[in-house]
Amino acid sequence: MEKNFDPLKLENQLCFPLYACAKEIVKAYKPYLDELDLTYTQYITMMVMWEHRELRVKEVGEYLYLDSGTLTPLLKRLEEKGYVSRRRSKDDERDLIVSVTEEGMKLRERALSVPEKLAKCVDLEEEKARALYGILYEVLGRVRDK
Repeated sequence: MEKNFDPLKLENQLCFPLYACAKEIVKAYKPYLDELDLTYTQYITMMVMWEHRELRVKEVGEYLYLDSGTLTPLLKRLEEKGYVSRRRSKDDERDLIVSVTEEGMKLRERALSVPEKLAKCVDLEEEKARALYGILYEVLGRVRDK
């Protein structure tokens, strides 16, 4: 470590560019998601639902790294919009099952252009994007396993 290294200097923090980048990416999504009347968190929730169609709330949380306190109002709002439905499991009433609705699947069609629009905003070479993706998931796995 260098002699004058300051561990509390912002530019020496790995967490800061991760935080700032995530914030700016979410901001870049906003105009495209406004057209769909979705927040970023609602959008990624719908992405999980489009892929799996039906999941327990706990599983949704695992995919998104969100706790039930965050998910409950989020899923309630998506249900109010008609994109998902929630029901108690017949096997275990403690389990809440979330299913994407027909209206939610129609929303998927409208959302198909969002990733391409955002890719144009970020404008990162494919090789660099793949490398960044791998590094971020590696970091996420290491942090989550602690």
